Amino acid sequence: MADDSSTAPSNSTLEPANLSFEDALRALETIVRRLESGDVPLDESISLYAQGEELRKRCTERLASAEARIAKLTTDASGAVTGAQPFGAE
Repeated sequence: MADDSSTAPSNSTLEPANLSFEDALRALETIVRRLESGDVPLDESISLYAQGEELRKRCTERLASAEARIAKLTTDASGAVTGAQPFGAE
């Protein structure tokens, strides 16, 4: 399996609020792989877990924001669907 560390943002840019969704997700995936490897010392694992939680929150916020923008684009002021149904609607 290839090492994705070259495509992940550097530690200096891992401030979750500064990352795009894609960069935050990539960083989160890297952290998950490291934690799942079982080769990380306990203290570092705890730190990585905390970083991962912040990245997860960032990704969740970005997805919720994107979903709200899509819903806004496809509904009128009263909430009636004007185009395609909002994401997740059935």
